[in-house]
Amino acid sequence: MHLQIKHANIGYSKKLISEANASLNLGEVCLLIGNNGVGKTTLIKSLLYQVPLLGGEILIGNKNIRNLSVKEIAEQIAVVFSKSVIPQNYTVEDLISLGKYIYYPFYFELKKEDRQEVSHIIEELGMVQYKNILLKNLSDGNLQKAFIGRAITQNSPIIILDEPTTHLDEKNKIIILQTLRKLAKKQNKLILFSSHDWRLAKEFADKIWYLKDQNLYSGIVEDVLLHQEELTNASLFTINEQFVAPHITAPDVYKEMLYSLLQKNFEKNLSDLFFEWNDQKWIITYRTEKHECESFEEIVNFVKTIR
Repeated sequence: MHLQIKHANIGYSKKLISEANASLNLGEVCLLIGNNGVGKTTLIKSLLYQVPLLGGEILIGNKNIRNLSVKEIAEQIAVVFSKSVIPQNYTVEDLISLGKYIYYPFYFELKKEDRQEVSHIIEELGMVQYKNILLKNLSDGNLQKAFIGRAITQNSPIIILDEPTTHLDEKNKIIILQTLRKLAKKQNKLILFSSHDWRLAKEFADKIWYLKDQNLYSGIVEDVLLHQEELTNASLFTINEQFVAPHITAPDVYKEMLYSLLQKNFEKNLSDLFFEWNDQKWIITYRTEKHECESFEEIVNFVKTIR
């Protein structure tokens, strides 16, 4: 195992995570997930030894991180935090090139092959048209992509990203996650990224680290999801206690959309209603009568008529 957490107590003066045990290999992509305040960023800072452990140990390549210098940690781990300082008067190319300077004194010029690699990464991220644009003139999404480019250029075996897709639209989110997965599989990188969206794990991650109640649950994505029902159960998102869900038979995405729609609009018991998605329309059975709706707006209007 290239990255190991052994019996680690993580936090500041107060423990946020107790007796954590987890491990990852090179070539794996892992999603770190958990509610706000459970310790995701603190865990990341502990992996970088920016926050010392309260107990236990973290190993990188069988070396205790406590015994590594700042430069040695940087050579092992490239990191992108959700809030990064924006260098003044730097272009996208300048920022992405910075990843190379852990290997040289800052005043050295990059080699030809380094510049070629920077250009390739800019192309992979779909940022050729922004290459010479000042960072301060970028959108939040493109700025995030540029910081991710810098981490990739660093060529460290481990890349850690703190909520890398927060400011990205769906197209750019997929570009980033596909790029990270390609790095893991083709260049044998270990990728750890945090997010609030567990659905990303199903498509892009091999492993999942789930923080809950001071515990770190880790393993193959599907195993962790199946053993942590609240991650995949739509009732996690219930916003009012008066709402009782109806029976819904539909593909997952339709089921989730309908559930969200109904709980947002109704504070009542809908357990007598049966919804079925069939032939591009909803068939709603109430008592002995059936009703057809072709849109969610029609559904809302119909349910409003039910006492």
